[in-house]
Amino acid sequence: MIRVAVVDDQALVRMGLRTLLDSEDDTEVVGEAADGRAGVALVRRTRPDVVLMDIRMPLMDGLAALREITSDPALTGVRIVMLTTFELDEYVFGALRDGASGFVLKDSPPDELLRAVRVVADGASLLSPSVTRRVIQRFSAGTPSGTPPPELQRLTDREREIVAWVATGRSNDEIAAELVVSPATIRTHVGRAMVKLHARDRAQLVVFAVQSGLTLP
Repeated sequence: MIRVAVVDDQALVRMGLRTLLDSEDDTEVVGEAADGRAGVALVRRTRPDVVLMDIRMPLMDGLAALREITSDPALTGVRIVMLTTFELDEYVFGALRDGASGFVLKDSPPDELLRAVRVVADGASLLSPSVTRRVIQRFSAGTPSGTPPPELQRLTDREREIVAWVATGRSNDEIAAELVVSPATIRTHVGRAMVKLHARDRAQLVVFAVQSGLTLP
């Protein structure tokens, strides 16, 4: 059973999410909160598998709440999906950098939202190729060039290449098809890169690639 916490200042949104999630056999809502501060307290109390977190909220916004949760060693296993009204919210990149596992639109079809919860609960990240490319295009222009960050030295040449592929938004299967290797091989390289870079999930690999200027050969 996937345990989900819902943090959103709109009562109708919370009710809709609870109704949807509680109607499924493999998901349940363990609590709701109407602002970021209450959301952090809820997460610490219930330790959910996944948090659906609105970005804009009173008292403490979703980004501040995200940072509190991801910086708490006791909450390492909690995965956070940011809820946004716009497909390319100005805060998306910051949310990914601070440890969000992805984001979904509030008006997404029910099956997409359920898929988001299941994907993130399984340890993956939720970044569609189109959105990932747009995030990169928007923010990589301001990425400083010069001396590569020291973290790059921890990666093998192959791992750097794979991280660059991850930053295109492609899945392991898609990368494997491009490189004519097995998906298991790609999963191994991605897993090793995450360990070496101390990345919580795949989403943070995308952020690292953008900030490091990693590109495909």
